[in-house]
Amino acid sequence: MRWLILAAIYLIVDLYAYQVLRVFSKNIWIGVIYFIISAIVIANLFYQFNQPAPNDGFGGGRGYAIGIFLAFFVGKIVLSVVMLGEDVVRLPIAGIQKFFSPSESFDMPSRRKFISTIAIGLAAIPFAGLLYGMYKGRYNFRVLKYTLYFEDLPEAFDGYRISQISDVHSGSFDNKNKIQYGVDLLKEQGSDLVVFTGDLVNNKASEMDGWKELFSEVKAPDGVYSILGNHDYGDYHNWESQEAKIQNLENLKKTHAEMGWNLMLNENRFIEKDGQKIALVGVENWGAGGFKKAGDLEKAGEGVEENDFKILLSHDPSHWEQEVKKHPKKYHLTMSGHTHGMQFGIEIPGWFKWSPVQYRYKHWAGIYEEAGRYINVNRGFGFLAYPGRVGIWPEISVIKLKKGSKPA
Repeated sequence: MRWLILAAIYLIVDLYAYQVLRVFSKNIWIGVIYFIISAIVIANLFYQFNQPAPNDGFGGGRGYAIGIFLAFFVGKIVLSVVMLGEDVVRLPIAGIQKFFSPSESFDMPSRRKFISTIAIGLAAIPFAGLLYGMYKGRYNFRVLKYTLYFEDLPEAFDGYRISQISDVHSGSFDNKNKIQYGVDLLKEQGSDLVVFTGDLVNNKASEMDGWKELFSEVKAPDGVYSILGNHDYGDYHNWESQEAKIQNLENLKKTHAEMGWNLMLNENRFIEKDGQKIALVGVENWGAGGFKKAGDLEKAGEGVEENDFKILLSHDPSHWEQEVKKHPKKYHLTMSGHTHGMQFGIEIPGWFKWSPVQYRYKHWAGIYEEAGRYINVNRGFGFLAYPGRVGIWPEISVIKLKKGSKPA
């Protein structure tokens, strides 16, 4: 039923968008070619989703089918919106002409070529952008650096640097050289501590089989620490038994250990330096809405005092909004991921930031601060479903901690 609804919506948009081409030519063969291409795009999407997919995810042909479909569909939606805007004007004009004209016929004014030309130009932007996002954008790794100031930061940690990656989604990868470049970029930062904030895989622990050695290269003087994200529990796969699902999670936990990553499951560690310390706290996934709520902040913070300086790893930023930012223990810095910035948006650093995901998540990309408590929402290292990124690039965050007040 869902496929039929999708096909019906696609057909309606397709027919309406075709009116733009008819403004320029009514040649029947142009129409034939247009609808053949449309049929191939939607047929390929249906076909790929009825083929076995690696790890039941969105990699390989399935991912590309999604990306190509989105490029055409979004472009045609833009065409349709412009045409609809023109029709909103054409219909009243036709009504007025009918009312005041002695003719009994009802004639719609012709579409204007310059509006159709504008429509095609506007539609080309998301069409080309989505194709570029698949070709280049998904591996366009960026290092984003932040400096955060805290009055109560222990003196020994003044200038302490933390690198963060999140949302690897290894089951979507298809280019080892590009991933090696991203890992090398992470290593080049030379931070004191590296953290990973969840979603190592799409569904299965086996997705990491070809990537463990590469990610094992990530090291830091104070270690590499990690947590689980909602995809890591295998909740989006139809397992043959509950035992198989449990074993998959155990295998994923072993993968973290095999890479030399310290997986934190509602627990904490203290990092010491020159006789002073900060607390690193890691919770399992906790997400608002229908997402898994395995995270237990109270358990994770056992043994951590209110006056300790605390860094929290929590995959879903909605956890910060609903439980963390007002917690009496005061978690100074929370590091999250999950949103991917929807892998689509517009960013002008320091000036403007927009993505459709902001209508679902209040905190969706970058640094946010409330009452002296900060959260960094990493835009993600990998990608999921749509095999690309447009405007919201894959990210390595580097945060420097400074003691004192933020300069004016």
